[in-house]
Amino acid sequence: MSTSSVDRPLQPGDRAPDVVLDAISREGKVALNDFRGRSPLLIGLFRGLHCPFCRRHVAAMAQLKPALHEKGVECLAVVNTPVERARLYFRYHPTPDLLAASDPERASHRAFGLREVGMDTVMAIRVHLPGESPEPMDVMAMNEFLNKKEGYEITEADQQMMARQAQLVGQFLLDRSGIVRWSFTEVLEVGYTFRAPNPEELMSAASEVAHQ
Repeated sequence: MSTSSVDRPLQPGDRAPDVVLDAISREGKVALNDFRGRSPLLIGLFRGLHCPFCRRHVAAMAQLKPALHEKGVECLAVVNTPVERARLYFRYHPTPDLLAASDPERASHRAFGLREVGMDTVMAIRVHLPGESPEPMDVMAMNEFLNKKEGYEITEADQQMMARQAQLVGQFLLDRSGIVRWSFTEVLEVGYTFRAPNPEELMSAASEVAHQ
């Protein structure tokens, strides 16, 4: 899929691109244009299922989905994981009713302006998860620690994704016409602590979008 890139994460007021991806949770394709004129959409763009933080983002989105659905907002989780590997994961870790799509080429990330992060930047970060990890660790050590703790087995497909540069995580709430009305972008910095979007902030934005 060929999609143009932008040099910064999309902000409220920007028009979202159309993106067409392989569906994970069902057969066929998922296109953002399918939602335009029909319903608002929360789209989450995640590095891949090999990333324990991204699995947590997906779980958080699935947890919020019923409340968002009540407001008429649909949800789409996009992971940079090959579709067959992703389908296998979701088969054993189901997220009921959460629409998911595969984007191993990261076209959606580029289209929404989520930049790649060099390995030197990544390795300079120390991640702290109070109550879970015994001490702050570098990103690779923390990933290994959490994957082992959660029983996630890295496959060849995962290794291929891990060999690429890291990509920022982002979530974007689009109105019915495809305009960004709220956004959340991961910040990678020294002392990084996992942070999902603030549920109250997101639900407030969803309420506004639902009444537009």
